[in-house]
Amino acid sequence: MRFPFTLVAALTFAIAAGLSLIAAGFAATYVEQTSEIIVRQALDDAGHDWAEVEADGLRLTLTGTAPDEAKRFNALTVVGDEVDASRVIDEMTVAPTADIAPPHFSVEILRNDSGISIIGLIPAATDRDALVAKLSRLNDGIEVTDLLETAAHPVPEGWEDAMAYAVLALSRLPQSKVSASAGLVRVKAISNSPEAKRKLEDDLTRAAPPSLRIGLDISAPRPVITPFTLRFLIDDAGARFDACSAQNEAGRERILAAARAAGLEGKAECTIGLGVPSPNWATAAELSIAALAELGHGTVTMSDADISLIAEQGTPEGRFDDVVGELDSALPDVFALHAVLPEPEVAGPQGPVEFTATVSPEGQVQLRGRLGDEALRQVADSYAKAAFGSASVHTAVRLVEGLPADWPTRVLAGLEALSFLRNGALIVTPERVDLRGVSTIEEANSRIARLLSEKLGEGAKYDLSVEYVAPPEPEDTPPDPEICEARLVAIQEGEKIAFEPGSATVAAGSAQILNSIADVLRECGQIRMEIQGHTDSQGREEMNEQLSQARAQSVLNELRARRVLTSSFAAVGYGETQPIADNDTEEGREANRRIEFRLLRPEPVEETQTALEEAEAPAQQDEEAGDAPDAEGGDE
Repeated sequence: MRFPFTLVAALTFAIAAGLSLIAAGFAATYVEQTSEIIVRQALDDAGHDWAEVEADGLRLTLTGTAPDEAKRFNALTVVGDEVDASRVIDEMTVAPTADIAPPHFSVEILRNDSGISIIGLIPAATDRDALVAKLSRLNDGIEVTDLLETAAHPVPEGWEDAMAYAVLALSRLPQSKVSASAGLVRVKAISNSPEAKRKLEDDLTRAAPPSLRIGLDISAPRPVITPFTLRFLIDDAGARFDACSAQNEAGRERILAAARAAGLEGKAECTIGLGVPSPNWATAAELSIAALAELGHGTVTMSDADISLIAEQGTPEGRFDDVVGELDSALPDVFALHAVLPEPEVAGPQGPVEFTATVSPEGQVQLRGRLGDEALRQVADSYAKAAFGSASVHTAVRLVEGLPADWPTRVLAGLEALSFLRNGALIVTPERVDLRGVSTIEEANSRIARLLSEKLGEGAKYDLSVEYVAPPEPEDTPPDPEICEARLVAIQEGEKIAFEPGSATVAAGSAQILNSIADVLRECGQIRMEIQGHTDSQGREEMNEQLSQARAQSVLNELRARRVLTSSFAAVGYGETQPIADNDTEEGREANRRIEFRLLRPEPVEETQTALEEAEAPAQQDEEAGDAPDAEGGDE
């Protein structure tokens, strides 16, 4: 039987199509397996063992987590070199990068007579314009040199407090450098006097928030002493200084050593200042003091380059001539010596010629004695009223003729010196000026001696006996913070703040000691204080730290309830980390469970150079190099 041709042809085509499909399937599987093997081998050779390859027909899917974006891109490049890139499907991911550490935000602010400069890095959230505006107002609107940079990172804790305190410090310090970072402010400044320095340090310490660490380095420049004065005398009461000036520490020690060799006993002050007329000042002072010691009694006064040596009445003339001659030849060239051997006093028939002025402890002033004319009487009366108050002065003087030509100068200089005293007496005679009394000015003797040396001139004789008494403290002045801390320690020596067992609740029996502590703190005013909580070592360390923190906070809350201003206080728990006794005994553990009150003191300030100073240093060095003499042709 024969099949029709059409049927044979159809069967042939069907068989061929089937065979083709089978061949294509085998071919696709081979290509798929070969591609996957080749790509996987290439990735392994390139070090991308983290990548996975999955073939689906002609498509290749890449999966896995790349260490970074560069590795992911490199893996794609490696695969593209082996197969057509259009066949590759990228489903790889990149490992998340570690959190980038936030930058160190800090600023440095310089303030001087030229203006204010600020440099540093601040968070973008900080109101930069408001900060610059505050600084500008400190200098009466003068433009601030703004060299700030910003970074878009969260504001660190303590940053706002540090910036607020930095602006506050600058407002009180016209010559200063303030460095501020989160939780820390360092201040370097110059004050006008030691008294101003102490007040600034106290005010700035009290004004700092308790959470802020501060470092204060406030210096007081050496005073300019005009005239540069030294006055040393030896009398029946012993040897002493009325005034002492030195140009440096070494000079002061030499002068004091010479004075001790001449009979000085006890503590003596010698002011270090600017204005010395010669680098040989200490040498001249040593020689002058030694010469006076040879004479036995008298005074020596150095006013700039003039030296007046006045011997006591009755000093043998031969000894006087020898001592003066040796001193005159030994003194450095710049110094001029004027030596006086007083003649014996002879009282006139009209009684002693003198002018007196007294100041009572109540402030009443009386002027008595002799003046040359009505004009001098009016000048003396007006000067006294200007110095002591119009209602306090009573003038009862006698006008006579024949007084010395320098009488007006001596009277007015004596009245000016008397104004330094709280109470005392002035006696002016043709030979000398005597001033005795009490002053609340610590350096009254030195200042009066400089004044009289300048006003009365070379060779003038004057005696000073001025006692210093500390001025009374204002009634509203709080005690020194160190004293407050000591009083709090003393209160807790006999009794301690107790708590309910295992809790932060203050025991009822501790109410009285808390009342005593509150009384002291109210009297002390605003001081930076840390209330510290401590425990023994029993229990877990973490639990002890939490308990100590809670107890310190409870004490702080109790003080607030007693109307103590606690804005400058901080409560901190130290747990078992700071024992003061052995935790192996019950007595030791009881001692370690305690509350302490500690002052937050300023930290030392290290010598650092600001970024602005570093930027300006090369230019300054270039200028100095340009001004310097040539290395070969300059002066030696």
